[in-house]
This record gives sequence, structure tokens and C-alpha cells, in this order.
Amino acid sequence: MREITPLTQNDCFTLSSRIKSAFDFPLHCHEEFELNFIQNAKNAKRLVGDHIEEIGDLELALIGSNLQHAWFTHHCQSKEIKEITIQFHKDLFDEKFLRRNQLSFIKTMLDKSSRGILFSRATTEQLAPRISGLSQKQGFDSVLELMSILHDLSTSRNMRILSDSSFNVSEKFSYSSRRIEKAFEYMNQNFDKSITLSEVARLSSMSEVSFSRFFKQRTGNRFIDSLNEIRLGHASRILIETTQNISEVAYDCGFNNISNFNRIFKKKKGCTPKEFRESFSGTRIFI
Repeated sequence: MREITPLTQNDCFTLSSRIKSAFDFPLHCHEEFELNFIQNAKNAKRLVGDHIEEIGDLELALIGSNLQHAWFTHHCQSKEIKEITIQFHKDLFDEKFLRRNQLSFIKTMLDKSSRGILFSRATTEQLAPRISGLSQKQGFDSVLELMSILHDLSTSRNMRILSDSSFNVSEKFSYSSRRIEKAFEYMNQNFDKSITLSEVARLSSMSEVSFSRFFKQRTGNRFIDSLNEIRLGHASRILIETTQNISEVAYDCGFNNISNFNRIFKKKKGCTPKEFRESFSGTRIFI
């Protein structure tokens, strides 16, 4: 479902704070960025992109533009769930403005939010009073405080990316390296085929050993892990949006056998492809 948010073109951001006994909004998306603070909702379920997870009693997540997301009551027993939702325009920070050195951390964070970001408990606890107090500020002071909160989030430690890289087709993230970007372009275009480290290294005019080391330094991941993540992102989208046979999904996304697909899928997502599909059943509303 595409949500029509209460944020108008005349406002920089909107904030809503509520105490409730259940989550009742369906899986949805919108152009605006969303910062969501949730307290007292242990064992509720979070869905962001193709990510599914039970949550603890405190969390803070940043959802990028047009990324589907929702929280569901699931096994949560609390009758006093606290939720603060902040939405701001995707053009609140002009692209040229974001390219300034002092804004580099915020730019990187907003880029990463196209897959959803979960901040650490320590960061959430530290910023919770300021997020709760934002509604008490007015006008320009409120905008400055939001920017300050976003900056502190962007420099925080142990933030976790939630959704697989290829699930949100609008994601465009730069690694400041044409060789790495060329490698990702090739993997995204040929994920359904057999891809080897040697052929991607050859595209980058590097030896396998040098490219493997270079790739890990620039991305933080091994080449094979990034390739599998791309394949899983495509597989997840097919599982959610179609009724295609799971074996066909595996082969169509470049996995050479169903056992390998099931093993990698469960290791990454904590559930089988069948369980993953069932988790999304009934959560989407198409309009």
C-alpha cells in the first residue's frame, strides 16, 4: 500500500507520538524518509523490505524512500506500546548540500536507509530523550534539532542494514570506485547466471587475489557474500510478489541447487523460503 502521509510541502518534517495496544497499519511505503522509535513492544514483528524479525523492547529504525515496511503485533503482549514517528521529505537535504564534507556521514546514512537501518540499543537509549523532546521545539529550532539528531545517528556505531541490496530496485549507492560499481552492475545484470570471481576480476583488470582484497576493503563483504545477497534480494521479491514454485525461484536467481538455496536463505534470514513467503501472506494491500 502506498501511504499518503500527513507531511505537507510547506513543512520540513512531521512528528506523531502515540501510546497504543497494537500495531494495525498494513505493509506500506511512501516517498518520505521515516525515523521510527518504538518502546515496550517486545516480540512484535518488524518487516522492512525483505527483512523479517521479532523486535525487543526498544528500537529505533530509519526507513528510506519508497521502501516497504510495517510493524505487526505478532506475539507482543504489551498494552502500552510507545511509538514516535518522524517523517521528512527526501529532498529536505539538497543533493549538492549533502555532498559537502561536513554532511558526508548523513549522506552515507540516507543512502543506506534505502535498505532500512536499525540503530544499536546504546544509540537508541542515548537519543530517546531528544527524540521524545522534539515535539516540544518549534519552528527553526525543531529543524536544527532534527538535523542534529540525524547527524548523531549517522556517526553512531553498530548500525545494522536490514534488507538485501537488490530488493529495493531504486537503491543507488556509490562505493567511490568505478571498479566496484562496475562489478555490482555486472552482478545485478547477470545474477541469474553462473558468475565467477575470475570473470568479475577480469572486468576490473585485476588479478583474482588483488580484486578479492580490494572488494573486501571497499565493501566490507566478500565477493561471494555480496553476490548471494543480490540473488537473495531478487529471490525474496519473487517469493513475496508471485506464487512461483520455490525451486524455480532458486534456479531463476542463480542458485545451482535447491538445497544450497535453502541453506543460504535460512542462514541469512533465519527462516526457510516457504516460511518467509508465509510471513508476508496477508500483509500487503495493493491499490
